[in-house]
Order: sequence, then structure tokens, then C-alpha cells
Amino acid sequence: MTDQIAAQLGVAAADAAPAAVAGTAPSGPACAAPILPWPGQVVQTHAGDLFVRAAPDQPGSEPAVLVHGLGGSALNWTDLMGLLCDPAADPPLAAEAPDLPGFGFSPPPADGDYSLDGRVAAVIALMDKRSQGPVHLIGNSLGGAIATRVAARRPDLVKTLTLISPALPDLRPRPLPLRLAVVAMPGVGRWLVTKMQTIPPERRAETSAAELYVDPDRIQPERRAEAMAEMIRRDGLGYSVDALLFSARSLLAEYTRPGPASLWADAARVTAPTLLIHGSHDRLVNPGMAGRAARTFPNCRVIVLPRTGHVAMMERPEEVAAEMRDFLRRTRAAAMARQNWAALGAVGR
Repeated sequence: MTDQIAAQLGVAAADAAPAAVAGTAPSGPACAAPILPWPGQVVQTHAGDLFVRAAPDQPGSEPAVLVHGLGGSALNWTDLMGLLCDPAADPPLAAEAPDLPGFGFSPPPADGDYSLDGRVAAVIALMDKRSQGPVHLIGNSLGGAIATRVAARRPDLVKTLTLISPALPDLRPRPLPLRLAVVAMPGVGRWLVTKMQTIPPERRAETSAAELYVDPDRIQPERRAEAMAEMIRRDGLGYSVDALLFSARSLLAEYTRPGPASLWADAARVTAPTLLIHGSHDRLVNPGMAGRAARTFPNCRVIVLPRTGHVAMMERPEEVAAEMRDFLRRTRAAAMARQNWAALGAVGR
């Protein structure tokens, strides 16, 4: 999750063992030429205002919405958006990435609702506002949990679902649920986050990179500078601590929610073809959860990227884009085959 919880709590974690899931993808170099962040604007929806960054439409492009993780922003998707909107992609995607309420340049929710359902409502409101028909919905970590619930509740809005290290409930001893529990403690979490904000941004950025990436050296200087500037800007916002704390508490509540209202129950209700991408060395979300996801999502393809951490779309955007293109081609071919079989059946009658 592009959450700064790991960085702000400053707790180190051991590498996760690679998951034994078929279909792992090869590793490769990071993007050679960093691009500028995509321009954005405030979009007014019935659920509140959202700042949304967008890559340019290309001929034949299909709409996509990308949802960032806890403590992150639409900037997390810059490189992947550039690759997915390439006219040579088949199909190119007209990608939009909102800042969730209280993060990035989006204002905090007017009603103070930082729950997962509140986030889901914000994303659905954006998709309804755009009225583009079903989209390719993509989410990382907390954004993956949000995207899962959106796909379960509004299947009419989702053409395909891509989840990158989604924060689906896993209460086995791991850094993420333990940190969420600490942050959720009244008084303690606020004290910790406020104290960590006194640490120089350079040091916090280094700690965050070490938690989120397997190889922090893959981060280009431009991306480091952007992350530093965003961290400093966020420190000056009066609501930044509340946004982080209340969002963490709401995610912890989802981790402990049982029965038909749980995120795993949502996963079982998803009808859209689903691509699940995990990093083999993710320190925050256990890549071993890919096996459970493959058994739960009705139509799921699982990829584990070797030597990759929690934010594969930032650490290895080219590999993620390649896997997504292959997934979209497979999905389109399967849909065409179903249409052909249906046509043949109609002729046979």
C-alpha cells in the first residue's frame, strides 16, 4: 500500500518468502525516461469533490480508473498510466486516477466519513459522473480493497478488475495488520504519527522506500523529488493526520469484519474478469494470499512478480503494463469466443 504507515512508524520487517503461484513474470529495468505527473482537475460528484489526474485519450481507447493506496495519491500511477495510454497498446486505456478524499489534492470528506464504504461511494460517484460505461478498474492495496467492493456492488460499472497487492483481510502475524492495530489505538496512533512528522522528510522518504520497494535504487531522482514535495505539502495540511488515522482504523475494521459483509465475500461476488498481481517480496501484504484469492474470485488470473515489493506499478511499471495487456487480450479473446458460440447456437436453433 502506498501508505506511509510503515514509514511513519519506522518499523522494519523481514522479507516475505516468494509465493508458489504459477505464472510469475520476468523482471526487467525500470522506466528509462520519467514523465511529468499527469495534469488534473477537481471533479464535483454527489459524494464530494475529487481531484482527478488523467492521461490523454487515444483513438480506440477504453476507460480505466486507478485507485491508490492508504497515504498515497494519484501520483502513484504516473508511470503505469503512461504505458497504458500508449497508442501502441491493444487497447490503449484512457486512464483516470483520483486522489481519494483527504489524500493528494482532494479535500477531506465533508461528512468526515473515512470508512471503506465511504471510499467506495466516492469512486462509484466518479464513475457515474463520467458515464463512460463499464471501465477497467485498477487498485493497489487499500485501493484494491475499494476496487473489489466496487466490482461486487456495481458489476455494471466494471469491465475488468486488476488488483495490485490488494489489502484483503489476513490476520496472520504480518506487519500490516499489526501496524494498523497500533495506529487504530486512540491517542497512541495520533501521537506516533505526529511524532514521526518531526523526522526530516528525507529520512522518512528513505524509510518508506525501504518498506515498499525491494530495490529502492530503482526509484528515479524525479520520483524521489515528487514524493518528497508531496510529503512536505501534506505535513502542512491540518487534516492530514486525521485522514491517515481514520482511514487506517476503517481498514482494520474491514480486516475483522466477518460473514457476508466481508471483503472476501465481496471477492466471491465479483463477476468481472480479474487480474491479481503480487510482489514476491511484499513486506506489507502477504503474497501467499494470492492462492486464496485465486480460489475466491470466480474468474481470476494470478501473477507473482519476482523481486518486487508492495507497489509493483511503481517499482516495475513495464512488467505490470505487459501483464495487463496480456490479460486484456485474453479477456477480449474469451469474450469473442463466447459471442461466436452464442451465434452458432442461435443458428443451430
